[in-house]
Amino acid sequence: MKPLTTREESCLHWAAQGKTSWEIGVILGITERTVNFHIANICTKFNVHTRQAAIATALRAGVLPSPASPSSGRSRNLAREHAQTSVACP
Repeated sequence: MKPLTTREESCLHWAAQGKTSWEIGVILGITERTVNFHIANICTKFNVHTRQAAIATALRAGVLPSPASPSSGRSRNLAREHAQTSVACP
């Protein structure tokens, strides 16, 4: 399995949290199209066809922490940063 870039890891992390491409784009400050580009690259690297399969593969490979395992605090920090920078939708 090819290694993921930092941006791909970020997109995968938020996708695993159930965020849409649009939401991930807002969180990371990139366009929805760019998020989809990174997700497509992840799928190619993992040899899968869907976002859900990429998440499952990443969990099995240990690229993402298991939902049952204690968090390193990274997801909490990212969520806190997101909460501070999120914008209200009209």
